Amino acid sequence: MAPRILVVEDNPQNRMLIKDLLEFHGFEVLEVANGEEGIAAARKEMPDLILMDLQMPVLDGFAAGKILREDPATKHIKIIAVTSFAMVGDRERVKAAGFDDYISKPIDTRGLPTLLKKMLER
Repeated sequence: MAPRILVVEDNPQNRMLIKDLLEFHGFEVLEVANGEEGIAAARKEMPDLILMDLQMPVLDGFAAGKILREDPATKHIKIIAVTSFAMVGDRERVKAAGFDDYISKPIDTRGLPTLLKKMLER
């Protein structure tokens, strides 16, 4: 069975790019447009991994990730933050917020599938 990835991203073009890329590499992809929808989808679908944009309307990725980490039903799901900010100290800040890892935009289309496979093996 293909690993299930939940993509939480408000930009439709980014969602489509990630979805197409991941499906090409054999992943099953679920997609939603904000943190609130991401929490609901994670609780309902129980994906293997979540790619969570940090800057979104309604509920940002930091808040959504915190809620998922505090929920006993979803705290085991691996969450990778996706951000357009790649400043010194961001990785530490994201990890301290409970994310398993982070990637910066623009997304490395060659490296992302490899990163996800490694993350899912852990």
